[in-house]
Amino acid sequence: MDPVLIVAAVGLGVFVLMFLGVPIKPFQWLGHGAVRMMLGALALFLINLFGNLAGLHMPINLFTSAVAGFLGVPGVFMLFAVHFLVLPG
Repeated sequence: MDPVLIVAAVGLGVFVLMFLGVPIKPFQWLGHGAVRMMLGALALFLINLFGNLAGLHMPINLFTSAVAGFLGVPGVFMLFAVHFLVLPG
């Protein structure tokens, strides 16, 4: 597909959404989810940064960021429990 056509279609879609007044709730939900995932990735980065002193390491990917962002501290504990107790070492 032509990149110019893709950019034009996205631009037209944004233009239509701006002026039709579509409900904003789904977009807020997506935005809050993205922010939570970024905060989860930041938390895992800080845990990895300081956890290297104790030998702790958790890979940062889409799944672990989502779990850490949406479930918070209990989710991070669950990730480490799965990492150390369930997965082979």
